Amino acid sequence: MFHHGSRFTFRPDTPPRQRAEAPEGPRDKGRAIPPVRSFFAGRDHDGDVRFTAWRRHGCAPGGHTRRTVLKAIAVTAAGTAVAGTGLTAAPAAAQTYAVAPGASVEVALTVNGRLRKVVLEPRVTLLDALRERLGLTGTKKGCDRGECGACTVLADGERVKSCLTLAVMRQGAEITTVEGLARGEELHPVQEAFIRHDAFQCGACTPGQIMSAVACIDEGHAGSEAEIREWMSGNLCRCAAYQNIVAAVADAAKGVRR
Repeated sequence: MFHHGSRFTFRPDTPPRQRAEAPEGPRDKGRAIPPVRSFFAGRDHDGDVRFTAWRRHGCAPGGHTRRTVLKAIAVTAAGTAVAGTGLTAAPAAAQTYAVAPGASVEVALTVNGRLRKVVLEPRVTLLDALRERLGLTGTKKGCDRGECGACTVLADGERVKSCLTLAVMRQGAEITTVEGLARGEELHPVQEAFIRHDAFQCGACTPGQIMSAVACIDEGHAGSEAEIREWMSGNLCRCAAYQNIVAAVADAAKGVRR
């Protein structure tokens, strides 16, 4: 049994050694993929879980067991604590502190240019903090497990899925939601482009699509239709308005370049 994301593939006639190898990657199909890392896991005949890391621009076979992966993580974590290694210090938001069971903590966030402080339990996600505690309901709760992208916001300029991020992990961060894009009555260029190209139907995914599009353009990944589709692939549209969404992102990118 192989697992990557939410996809399962079972190949009973394949020898164990071949099962541990990564499947055909997007690069082999003629698609360029963004430089990200993820894991591909499979269980061999001996019952041990084997991991294969997806490397940049393609899949590479591997033979890492669960034990070796955990050891590598432990070594990496220990290495960051050694002074004089040349590594940049962890930001203040990443500092750890003890919280008593059931206790609440105060989290300070700069949301859409305003400093907001909220007292919540450490288990509260950034999505719930924005919607339930701060009343910013423009950020939508879709799958609540990081698959649909409807909850996408910008954290310190980078797009994140707020349903997978604890609010306490973003202590002191600058958060931008869809409510913070417009300047008074003047819409953001991406918002205007979405309206011009009718890039939405039900609207459930639209806030996340817009926030991801803003980041996609700022990152410089809107050079072609194929590139836009690839770098916007983390945001799903159940109404299948992808053609209009891509057109809107491309149009907005032209306006930003001007």
